[in-house]
Amino acid sequence: MDRRQQKSRDAIFTAFGTLLSQKSYTKITVQEIIDEANVGRSTFYAHFQTKDELLGEMCTDLFGHVFSEHLGMESTHDFSLTQGSPDVVITHILYHLRDNKRNIAGILNSESGEIFLSYFKQYLNQLVEKCLLTHMERKNTKVPEEFLMNHISGSFVTMVQWWIRNGLKQSPEELAKCYLAVIQPIL
Repeated sequence: MDRRQQKSRDAIFTAFGTLLSQKSYTKITVQEIIDEANVGRSTFYAHFQTKDELLGEMCTDLFGHVFSEHLGMESTHDFSLTQGSPDVVITHILYHLRDNKRNIAGILNSESGEIFLSYFKQYLNQLVEKCLLTHMERKNTKVPEEFLMNHISGSFVTMVQWWIRNGLKQSPEELAKCYLAVIQPIL
């Protein structure tokens, strides 16, 4: 993708995020996104076939970075010198969710929150499999691993929803510590 295309794509993402913070997903039209992004209709459709595809791509872009194996220095946090231990990885994810609060809160509170959550859970399941089940000693062998992964991912999603609803009062470090304290006994 050349710079002009990337600039248009970024403008569409930014416009969509702005609109999500102002109104519900179902009430947002492609025309409003185009107007807010200051791009043409053909430019929008060159990047996305539908508004749902735009939401999916936004999730993929966000989660592709958030769940990256290579943690780097960012404006609000720096995990570049740390290993991928569960507490670091979870804290990193929570920082990104907090930093993208406006977009994420808008998506979670919209009718298409389910689309967002399905992408989120997909990435979480991979994380649980790669990170948590690898780095944490598993004592509970009576519960099938697939069930355990689903339970851990689901509780993380529920925790994030609770955190956002309550105004993100806890720091990412505090929340990660609480979350790990809750899931360690079930492993």
